[in-house]
Amino acid sequence: MKMTVITGSPRKNGNSFAMTDAFIRAARELGHSVERFDAAFLQIGGCHACMTCYKTGKACSFNGEFDAIASSILTSDAVVFTMPVYWYSIPAQIKAVIDCLFSLVVGGKSVAGKKCALIACCEEEEMTVLDGVRIPMERTAALLQWEMVGEVLIPGVLNEGDIDRTDGCRQAAELARKF
Repeated sequence: MKMTVITGSPRKNGNSFAMTDAFIRAARELGHSVERFDAAFLQIGGCHACMTCYKTGKACSFNGEFDAIASSILTSDAVVFTMPVYWYSIPAQIKAVIDCLFSLVVGGKSVAGKKCALIACCEEEEMTVLDGVRIPMERTAALLQWEMVGEVLIPGVLNEGDIDRTDGCRQAAELARKF
């Protein structure tokens, strides 16, 4: 199975990256091919609602770096989003990518039937803090007619390495088996 993994953290040694790495290692060990995009290190802005998606030969007329992500999604069987919670919501670094998914709809691209998963963490101990990421991602999957096969939601991690106090990396690796 071909997977596209899209991350939303700017911290290369952060907690969501540790879970992402655990997921990708496990997925590759299971024989899946994985293409990873670290949104925080790409130049992708929000949707302009110009409705020119795919009319210029690219997924997005304004966000050229999104084109590689869109191409990967179109040829993938599964899409996995990984991110920390920033101020009770999806981080801007990945939100622009998610907004650009609109181009797939406007461009009339067939994306239904893919599998999808979410890996997320937050600083606070309260699980409902993760709702600001979980609910929009579940709705995104529903809109695109993707099957949400699993979620790894880990509260109580802020500083680099805090994830090691949890079973988040183990859960992320186990998530790979659901594909």
